[in-house]
Amino acid sequence: MQSIDEQKLESDLGYRFSYVAGFMGFGPKDIASIHGAAAWLAPLVPVLVDAVYAKLYEYDCTWRHFAPRQHGYDGAVPAKLEELTPDHPQIAFRKAHLSRYLERLVTAPYDGKLLEYLDMVGKIHTTKAGNASIDVPLVQMNALMGFVSDALTATILAADLPAEAKADALRAFGKLLWVQHDLITRHYAD
Repeated sequence: MQSIDEQKLESDLGYRFSYVAGFMGFGPKDIASIHGAAAWLAPLVPVLVDAVYAKLYEYDCTWRHFAPRQHGYDGAVPAKLEELTPDHPQIAFRKAHLSRYLERLVTAPYDGKLLEYLDMVGKIHTTKAGNASIDVPLVQMNALMGFVSDALTATILAADLPAEAKADALRAFGKLLWVQHDLITRHYAD
């Protein structure tokens, strides 16, 4: 039986990742499978990103979070939500961020730098990252992660890959998304 310092889980990101990843069995084989997906997944990233934003646009409670000025965006900001269309420059800016995130998942080394990035992905959806106007409720983050998980699953199942490679990719991305989910929800705890 391993002894886990539960307080350290809350204060040490690397320790937390090691515990969560180890508990799920997320390891080198999964990372190799995720990196191996880069060649066939990269061309599908724009389609996946468009699907995510089309889904977000279906609900005012998700779309409203894109109306405030996003960090790093210098263009015009809509005066009201109705002016924020799917082809608005600020949405193009956000889509580019999601594309880079997905690309990074399949290309970056799984080291401390990536871990800090994944943790920041969770933090930036809360006021804890410095922008008081960005405060996405956890229920919406959960819904989004569920949608992304299903979209990735459908993409993997449709890929022209051997059955074993599909199974490995499904399991690897499933574990990775649970790691990401943990690094999102931790920023919602008081």
